[in-house]
Amino acid sequence: MRKGQIWIETVIYTLIGLSLIGLVLAIITPRINEFKDRSVIDQTISSLNAFDAKVNEVLSAPGNVRIIEYRMKRGSLYFDSMNDSIIFELADSRVLFSEPGVELSIGRINVITFEGKKVHRVVLSLHYSQNLTFEGQDQDIKKFSAASVPYKFFIENLGFANNNIVIDIREGA
Repeated sequence: MRKGQIWIETVIYTLIGLSLIGLVLAIITPRINEFKDRSVIDQTISSLNAFDAKVNEVLSAPGNVRIIEYRMKRGSLYFDSMNDSIIFELADSRVLFSEPGVELSIGRINVITFEGKKVHRVVLSLHYSQNLTFEGQDQDIKKFSAASVPYKFFIENLGFANNNIVIDIREGA
């Protein structure tokens, strides 16, 4: 009878230990995911600042061209040539990056968070006073999805048109 009791106690203690490990993981995993999402947003802000710096470099003279590699593991990048904007959207964020529905400026980047039930949508945008075109088109929204390899973009100052500097962005190989 003593051996049977030892085995029962061993099984009970093992189940209690596994339950505690499961409870700790259930509490910690959402926090880890929130930190990951916050990190993705912070890295995207840095990437958009680098992109903006390249755009500002080409403004000095017509014909200037700069190349930037843009890595994106999550989210979507949009070039909105109708509104002269570059927009990044993270549609499945598990963190409220800013107060929902209130636009926040981080340097030249505008951030707005839309609250959802389980996941939230975070939108980062850069707006330009220059005429921003994508591959010579001034009427489309071009979308780039997350990819394992970085995108390569060529940013070129095409000079003046209608009293405004035209900045063209092309995807490179």
